[in-house]
Amino acid sequence: MKLKLYQIDAFAEQLFLGNPAGVCPLRKWIPDKLMQNIATENNLAETAFFVKEGNAFHIRWFTPLIEVDLCGHATFAASHVIFEFLNYKENSIHFISRSGDLFVRKEGEYLILNFPADKISKVEITASLIEGIGIAPLEAYKGISDYMLIYKNQEQIEKINPDFKILSQTGTRGIIVTSRGNECDFVSRFFAPGVGVDEDPVTGSAHTTLIPYWQKVLGKNEMTAMQLSKRKGNLKCKYLGERVEIGGKAKTYLIGEIETE
Repeated sequence: MKLKLYQIDAFAEQLFLGNPAGVCPLRKWIPDKLMQNIATENNLAETAFFVKEGNAFHIRWFTPLIEVDLCGHATFAASHVIFEFLNYKENSIHFISRSGDLFVRKEGEYLILNFPADKISKVEITASLIEGIGIAPLEAYKGISDYMLIYKNQEQIEKINPDFKILSQTGTRGIIVTSRGNECDFVSRFFAPGVGVDEDPVTGSAHTTLIPYWQKVLGKNEMTAMQLSKRKGNLKCKYLGERVEIGGKAKTYLIGEIETE
């Protein structure tokens, strides 16, 4: 069986920046084990698979190790494929997922994700978190899937050199570290060794946690953000109350075909 495969740089102003994601459009669902094997073989942070269902698309996401409940950059990449290569005529896409209804619209060169806002609560800063990250944060919060650690400035975020073995034992999908930015409203990094991704280049889903927090701190609904991985990514953020918008650009790196037998 042959399957189409795309590799897209999400939240990228140009190729080789942002976060690469695999995208595999399907006519019907293939076995879960095969999807996991493809994602493992791709060895990208995420590979998205989707099937058209009526006027919507059912989407699923796999890391090299597991299926996850939500992935922003791979949804972003899948939207780019649908808009650019699948003869899709509408200006908005409706995705059905484990995390509910997700929407993406096209605005010129930009794609805008519309995701549910995360629910966060302040938690104790544990010794294991400090040991794993290496720099004590000012505050710690917990969302549905991730910890979020708040730091004084961008320089601290840039200096963080985690112990991934310790972080893999936190019992959560990942750890977000964040501060005010020098050239944008806020910056972040994202570590998820427990699901096979030591540091994710640009994490759309993490911004469902970041945007509500920074909206309260900064007192503004529209913000600019940068994820400070080696590849870096720029995001336009908007707080909508129960939902958030996350915008950026996408670049096509690869169009190929998978032989599964």
